[in-house]
Amino acid sequence: MDHFNEAAVRDEEYEFDKNYVIRAELPGIDPAKDIELSVSGGVLRLMVQRQKESRTSDARHYRSEFRYGSFTRLVALPVGASDDDVKATYDDGILEVRIPMNGAQAHERRIAISKH
Repeated sequence: MDHFNEAAVRDEEYEFDKNYVIRAELPGIDPAKDIELSVSGGVLRLMVQRQKESRTSDARHYRSEFRYGSFTRLVALPVGASDDDVKATYDDGILEVRIPMNGAQAHERRIAISKH
């Protein structure tokens, strides 16, 4: 298969320490190049593009379960979630987004991702 779909990504969402936390398993991704995060109108938008590796060897290739391609996931944020001071980190294949729960009104902006 030469596609990467939303169902291939496992995630979790929960509230912790006055933040709405979204964590997604995205191993093998370069967050600077392959992930785009934005928030607008109470919705977090996660776009991921996984590039296919090109191999130059004489070895015979029998099977690959790696998935490549792109997907977009929209996450409706709960009432009280704000886009002020949203933090995103990527560590050991896990993308974590922390959204403050302070009741402020959200407006559109892109979110930078730091790599640990």
